[in-house]
Amino acid sequence: SITSMLIALLCLSAPGGVSLVVPQPNINATVAQNVLLSVEYSCRGVATVEWKHVSSWGTTKIVEWRSGNYVNISTMYKDRVTTFENGSIQLLNMGMRDAGYYFITVTEEYGTSTYGTIIVNVYEIIYEDLHFVAVLFAFLAAVSAILICFMWLCNKSLHLFQKTTTHKLTASTTEEIELETIEC
Repeated sequence: SITSMLIALLCLSAPGGVSLVVPQPNINATVAQNVLLSVEYSCRGVATVEWKHVSSWGTTKIVEWRSGNYVNISTMYKDRVTTFENGSIQLLNMGMRDAGYYFITVTEEYGTSTYGTIIVNVYEIIYEDLHFVAVLFAFLAAVSAILICFMWLCNKSLHLFQKTTTHKLTASTTEEIELETIEC
């Protein structure tokens, strides 16, 4: 890309120079998501890359490595971080404590350093609220079904009661009429 070419030109023209590009300085993530903290550094000599995390819980060194050599990952991040040659790291299984500022320092062998910062916001997906809504909806559906069945039974009972009452009335009226005619 054009940016990479410019960085390479800057580093080659300045003895001992080091440059760093942070394409996405703000990242939003959810709990349990994997996040790539993407950067790209360039320099003439051998560089040392160091990542730190700063939050309200304190400052933690995540990883430090020298291009082409060793990688030193802190015990807190041992199974959760992947490093890349361009200086980027990937954090696996983000948690709420992973929110905060991520600082990268790239130091070239002649002592020249450059810094970058990425802010990571971590959000929790609140399943409890969705669970409550689902249970409430199921409860209301069940109550509605019971009420509909109850109304249907009441309607059937009313029709049966009306038929029985009408039949009795018709029979008693017929008897009275018959009785009246006999009396005459």
